[in-house]
This record gives sequence, structure tokens and C-alpha cells, in this order.
Amino acid sequence: MAYNLKGTVKVVQEPQTFASGFSKRELVVTVEDGKYPQDINVEFMQDKVGLLDGLDVGDKVTVHFDIRGREYNGRYFNNLAGWKIEVEGKEQVDAPQDDGAEDLPF
Repeated sequence: MAYNLKGTVKVVQEPQTFASGFSKRELVVTVEDGKYPQDINVEFMQDKVGLLDGLDVGDKVTVHFDIRGREYNGRYFNNLAGWKIEVEGKEQVDAPQDDGAEDLPF
């Protein structure tokens, strides 16, 4: 399922590449949610890492993502896997959507 959120870029992490060849980059977006703003972390993996190039702290964005879940050693984990970014006032940046299953490090 595809979801999206609108907010303000708070943090753009540097890309990480692991020994297995897996790469990811994280983006934190602040979303106004009533009285308490929420800082939401979204991961961009493999060929989606470059989507974060050119983003600046303070940019107003709409981030499109899928929710991923997995089990590892009896524990369950969720993450938000980003696949498209729309930046208010800048040219749109996106990539084709895929299921991301082969991109997970577990």
C-alpha cells in the first residue's frame, strides 16, 4: 500500500553502504499533528537513495512511502520505505515504485 505525508525536512542523513552492498539514506520530516509535531523517519533504499540529493533542511515536502514489516529473531520491525518526494517550489523528484522486498538487509 502507498501512503504519503506532508511536512518540513528536519534532517537529511548521509548515505550508508554496508558490506553486503545494501545502501540506504534516511530523511526526517516534521509533521504538524495537532498540538504535538511528530518527527517521522523515512528510509530510502538502493536506487532511491539519490532522491534525497538537493533536499535542504526547511524544505516543505510530500513524501510517498510504503510501510514494510518483518520478523527477525522473534522480534518484529516496521519501517517506512520512501519512493517519491515532491518538494514545494522545486522540480519534482521521484523514482518508480517497487515492493522493496529484495532490498531489506534481513
